[in-house]
Amino acid sequence: MPFIQDDDKPEIRKILSDMEDPVELVLFTREVNCQYCRETRELLQELSELADGIHLSVYDLQSDNETAQTYNVDKAPAIVIKGNEDYGIRYYGIPSGYEFSSLLEDVLDVSRGDPGFNEHQLEQIARIREPLHLQVFVTPTCPYCPTAVRNAHRMAMVNSNITADMIEATEFQELSQQYGVRGVPRTMVNEDHHIDGGLPEEAFINQIVEQVGTNETAKA
Repeated sequence: MPFIQDDDKPEIRKILSDMEDPVELVLFTREVNCQYCRETRELLQELSELADGIHLSVYDLQSDNETAQTYNVDKAPAIVIKGNEDYGIRYYGIPSGYEFSSLLEDVLDVSRGDPGFNEHQLEQIARIREPLHLQVFVTPTCPYCPTAVRNAHRMAMVNSNITADMIEATEFQELSQQYGVRGVPRTMVNEDHHIDGGLPEEAFINQIVEQVGTNETAKA
């Protein structure tokens, strides 16, 4: 059974018709200990067939280890969304349920090279001068999770110091336990801080800037 139903395809094609530049979806899978690798590949294959501007590349996490290291990918399934550059946007786990909308919107943003922040928000995000890793734990049935995922991914697009991962909490249970994830969305801000809930973009940005601090004198 296909993941994308025939009734949904016209609407998805319409959404993707707003793409500007091509986008590459780089998928890493593995043969063992990967619950949804096959399903993730099938989903992305179906999606890539709905827009000429989407290209799907598939690698094996183990046999293509050098490529995985290039993208700093260490889990599978993993999706990298690339446009004219790699913005540090990652999906770990299948982007199903509510997260499929996050994937579509990320593809559009990357194809345009613009996540749509206002000037004040861009100034706030630019204050982050040190490496920042955001990990957003989600489940497919969580209606509030896409807001957190999108906020994190959009921040990564405009500041090269930021990388942002969506992590499907039930697929990566050990990681969820490590960070004490009992409800979603939970956004880990590096290793020491977290944000719970799907906050509006302004509040999300402000909390992260406050939690990690900034170094105004550091080199951008």
